[in-house]
Amino acid sequence: MQQHTTIQTELAAFLKKEGQTINQFAGISGVNSGTLSSIINGNRPIAMQQLDRITAGMGLPEGTFYELYIDECVVHSAPDWRRLGPFLHRCAELDKLECIRQVVQIIMDNITYAPLLFDTAEEFYGQGKLQAAALLYEGVADTEKYQHSERLALCQYRLFMIRIGQSPEADFRAATRFEYFVERLEEIDQLEALRQLADIYIALQHWEKARLLAEELRHKTSIQYEIRFYKTKKKKELRQAPRPLCFYILYAYWLQSKVCEESGEYERALEYVGLYTEMSWIVEESEEVQQIRAQFSRLGAVYKSLYRLMCGELEALPEVMESIGTPGLGLLDGLLKAVQAANRYGWKVDELISRFQPLLTPEGTASGQAEGTPGRETPEQYPVLLYELALYSLKAEKIEQGIRYIFGSLEASAALGSIACVIRCVRLFEQFRPHASAEDQDRYKRLINKVQLAHTGAKRTTESLRE
Repeated sequence: MQQHTTIQTELAAFLKKEGQTINQFAGISGVNSGTLSSIINGNRPIAMQQLDRITAGMGLPEGTFYELYIDECVVHSAPDWRRLGPFLHRCAELDKLECIRQVVQIIMDNITYAPLLFDTAEEFYGQGKLQAAALLYEGVADTEKYQHSERLALCQYRLFMIRIGQSPEADFRAATRFEYFVERLEEIDQLEALRQLADIYIALQHWEKARLLAEELRHKTSIQYEIRFYKTKKKKELRQAPRPLCFYILYAYWLQSKVCEESGEYERALEYVGLYTEMSWIVEESEEVQQIRAQFSRLGAVYKSLYRLMCGELEALPEVMESIGTPGLGLLDGLLKAVQAANRYGWKVDELISRFQPLLTPEGTASGQAEGTPGRETPEQYPVLLYELALYSLKAEKIEQGIRYIFGSLEASAALGSIACVIRCVRLFEQFRPHASAEDQDRYKRLINKVQLAHTGAKRTTESLRE
């Protein structure tokens, strides 16, 4: 019968092969000879530090015996947190995630381990060991999934934070999973959670969802503001939010202005600009609050001009031109809105277009994106901008230039899989087809074929993701 492999048999075999005594190996490994003897004879469990020293003394890579350690100290004996805690820490340091996964699966049948695992996960999270932390949070969340505990909500919040930022699809999945748990967080923690969810939905252009979250964020923060600064009797010391409370109220108004902007309600958007630039109600005083005031004041000045322009006030154009490509207003967003306004009201904005012409490439636009402002520009704006420039040029009877913009928009739309913009470009080209040269018509056919192939590939990818 084949002998079961253990750390003890591995060590004994090593000493025999190398011709070393226990005393000699004790000198090499730094583990007491009596301790080594007890370990080999199976009379003493191995501590984490001893295991690492024995592994190093045998000249083996760190973590070589971790799988065997799980078998001996977790599977075939009662788990002892005095050994498990250090073991999980070492696994996280060495990125041995599979070992962490195995331990969690074994011990989480016992719910008493949930608080210990959660505290360890919080340590990992604070140290930036996010994947190791995620395994522990998932284990605790699975154990407590039928509980209505704040710890379960915090696990889901941390998992949400770990999962976002990989791709739009991953962000959407993480947001929809987490939303249900926001209400279970402590009230002060809900504010930052709502802000982060809203920022994701703005980026994903889920405008109605962003509007609802903005309303909820403003309502909840207003309650906290009243409790903290206007109620004379406070039953207990109140926890601080990650940011000053005034930020969340101003941010909620900014969100609502962006939602109105997207739906074309520019007069209403202007009302929200007034709300996030009127700050006489703010009672907090700190350097951070002063920075928040300055940030929203700058945003208000920029977007007040932009929304006035979109409402038909041509005199706002010089201010908008000075803002485009600055940290307040990204190149794509600002230029797109200005050209849309020109097309809507029949303005001539040749100076605006010629000024930013060198930046009208997918690569060049990145340098003009707004930094340090809530939300972010999206690549889908680029083909839309080219379409608006095509429309502007064709209205001005600059046929050749307009058709070039149409082709550019089709190329960019094919790369992004933006079928809505393709349809608008097709309609526009067909309207001006009689004015296109034979060469341009041939190029148009090739581009349409390219778009169809790109759309087919994008459709297959979407279907595979759904499956």
